[in-house]
Amino acid sequence: MAVEKYAQRSSVALMRSSRRLHSQPQFNFIAAASYHKTTSWRGPAAPVAESSTPERISVDSPASPSQSFKPSRFKRIQEAAPFSSFLTDNFYRQHDYLRISITEKCNLRCLYCMPEEGVPQSPPSHLLTTPEIVLLSELFVSQGVTKIRLTGGEPTVRKDILPMMQQIGQLRGARAGREGLKDLCLTTNGISLWRKLDPMVEAGLTGINLSLDTLDPYQFQIMTRRKGFDAVQRSIDRILEMNALGAGIKLKINCVVMRGLNDREILDFVELGREKDIEVRFIEYMPFDGNKWSEGKMLPFQEMLDRIKEKYPGVEKVQDHKNDTSKTYRVSGFVGKFGFITSMTHNFCGTCNRLRITSDGNLKVCLFGNDEVSLRDILRENNMGNPIDEEAFEAMKRIEMDRKEGRVDGALGMLNNESKLLDVIGIAVKGKKEKHAGMGELKDMKNRPMILIGG
Repeated sequence: MAVEKYAQRSSVALMRSSRRLHSQPQFNFIAAASYHKTTSWRGPAAPVAESSTPERISVDSPASPSQSFKPSRFKRIQEAAPFSSFLTDNFYRQHDYLRISITEKCNLRCLYCMPEEGVPQSPPSHLLTTPEIVLLSELFVSQGVTKIRLTGGEPTVRKDILPMMQQIGQLRGARAGREGLKDLCLTTNGISLWRKLDPMVEAGLTGINLSLDTLDPYQFQIMTRRKGFDAVQRSIDRILEMNALGAGIKLKINCVVMRGLNDREILDFVELGREKDIEVRFIEYMPFDGNKWSEGKMLPFQEMLDRIKEKYPGVEKVQDHKNDTSKTYRVSGFVGKFGFITSMTHNFCGTCNRLRITSDGNLKVCLFGNDEVSLRDILRENNMGNPIDEEAFEAMKRIEMDRKEGRVDGALGMLNNESKLLDVIGIAVKGKKEKHAGMGELKDMKNRPMILIGG
């Protein structure tokens, strides 16, 4: 799109944030204790501070009142912007965690996620482009989001996931009174992860939720309708290897438990944490369109916990953090932990801080809700209704630079209709219910298949 066409469009809102996009087989995990190397994982470069670096103070001389290595706590509180009203619902829940589905495609066909016959794929023009995902990420971070998780489908099958993560990763660091992005995470099945993990960590990846429902390669093929167990093992081994060298990747293994299918492996999963820093989270089987859910297949968390306590009497409750979705435990003497995501029997709606954007650009304020609103269509008003591709994105950035340097009139900001986007987001968030429906209602509620939501 020509630059002149963008310059002619009127601006209606200020972009308030500064842009800086530039008997079963067991796992053969690599134990961290087996590494005694002196090298460390380099990891992503720290974001450059917007203010000048304070002068280093000699430890031999007292520091003057005007000198400090970092701003005082009082100053940080004084300068902090209040949390965005657009992301605060009527029950005072502040939504600082955004999950973005970046593809509908997946290289597995898990029983609880995708119908056996698959799901219709949206036309490519209906899906968010990488520039659109980056623009939405920046908008939400400017309002107080500190954690972004990329989901799918299977996010690693998207060809441009690495440049996308590099651009989102540049949103780290405080700006305009906001904390900026702190965590960039990924939910994956691990099939292709090992090939891309190193550059992902370089881009700023801080956490991985890896979906794995069995430790038996034959059962894996039954539950996923595909092969790939060895590739998943390779990905987990690589994560542990990098963590042994200081990468600091938060690894959680998500296991959906289905009665009569994989519930006999619960104790095997707990055993993974004996010597390795792995957190396994057992997920109650949840109903979504096409997954043939039934209450008989759903194993309640209390029954799972009772089984574990029978084998391991030294089970200890771990203090949960604010907004945690899981109830976390540890076996005395174990390095790792295990937990339960109890959406069906004990909801965690009261502390929910999550919002979701589907791969076709709809905002979902609740995983189990069927209310959605399109952000894609409003976003594309900045490009005359067309998808914002790389060419259009570069044109928008050139116009923004021209505005900053006074060569083009108009309010600063990449998006001419930012206020409209925020209003729509705010209305959707304010409409979020206090809690989702109960088990009896959820099984009859029309919702997307899990693969089209992103978890």
